[in-house]
Amino acid sequence: MKDFRLYDIPDFAMDEDFIRWVHGKSHADNLFWNNWLILNPTKHLFIAEAKQIVESIKLKQRTIEPREVKLEIEKVLKTIRELEKKDQPRRRSAFLPGKGFRVAAAVLLLAAAGTLLFPSRNEDKKLEKFSYARVTSSPSFTERSNTSNIAVPVILPDGSTVELGAWSRISYPVHFNSEQFRDVYLSGEAFFKIAKDPGHPFRVLTNEIVTKVLGTSFSVRCYEKDTTISVTVTTGKVSVCSQVNTSDKGAILAVKPAGIIVTPNQQLTYQRFDQKFQKALVEAPHFIVPDVTATDHSMAYEDKPVEQVFDQMGKYYGINIVYDNDLLSKCTVTADLTNESFYHKMDLICKAIGAKYELLDGQVVIQSNGCQ
Repeated sequence: MKDFRLYDIPDFAMDEDFIRWVHGKSHADNLFWNNWLILNPTKHLFIAEAKQIVESIKLKQRTIEPREVKLEIEKVLKTIRELEKKDQPRRRSAFLPGKGFRVAAAVLLLAAAGTLLFPSRNEDKKLEKFSYARVTSSPSFTERSNTSNIAVPVILPDGSTVELGAWSRISYPVHFNSEQFRDVYLSGEAFFKIAKDPGHPFRVLTNEIVTKVLGTSFSVRCYEKDTTISVTVTTGKVSVCSQVNTSDKGAILAVKPAGIIVTPNQQLTYQRFDQKFQKALVEAPHFIVPDVTATDHSMAYEDKPVEQVFDQMGKYYGINIVYDNDLLSKCTVTADLTNESFYHKMDLICKAIGAKYELLDGQVVIQSNGCQ
């Protein structure tokens, strides 16, 4: 049984279970690692660094014989030993690399050399670029354009509403038929409020990504000249995938099956050149609970256990706050945070308990040595 608590960055980057999670994003793997991070909040930085290493290495989907793996490992280890011999005289007065350094070097050497273990894959970069004009040229589509500097409302055939941004275009079928998806095509920026229809998920197709929802409100920004595409969720949640392939007419043939889930107060950015996603919190998180009286939204505390404060923050904003329950079990908060912004609330709470926080992958991670 693996004890991931003992792992360093290189250990994660070379672990087959960790690599499968980073590249596959299966529900089971997501559940395991999300729960593991909640129980081990001090490992968030290790996980983030290891994910960057693994994401930079594209795995080629083919079977590799054990003999090939052994030969490649032997080559890498031989190279590392030769480097260590050459560097031995200088180590008497310099930093001495340990096991972690050698493993990290192995990862980087394998990636740089393009070996059988981690060959570079550039098939995705050869995919035909999404063309809004090509996929919406059918007479069965209706197009709305906004050539003004202010948003204009658009009502879709299923009752969904769209605030179409400045200098933006959207195309959609004259009638959503009984097919599996309700697809619309966007060039520019728009805010969507989607009518619920669980049997027919709603999809927004924009350049290289597909945003799928059931019933929620969110915005998409995807101007042709932008180097990034962004999806920001206001209510509910969406799943965002990158396209796998397109037909000659530009219609979507498939999308990568492992979508990234985006929830309220989160923004997902897609770097079009690097073909990478990055999740973060929005600049000004807002309450996601239904509008009620100010009394119900009161966040005034008198010697309140900080765990209860964080739980209420998470409920009001829909943001996952990760912390160590045992370390913070004796921490309390006395403050009135009702009218403060989200980040100012976090600053005041952390100051009160002698902690720090960081934003990581759309979550808030608390770092603390505990309270006496």
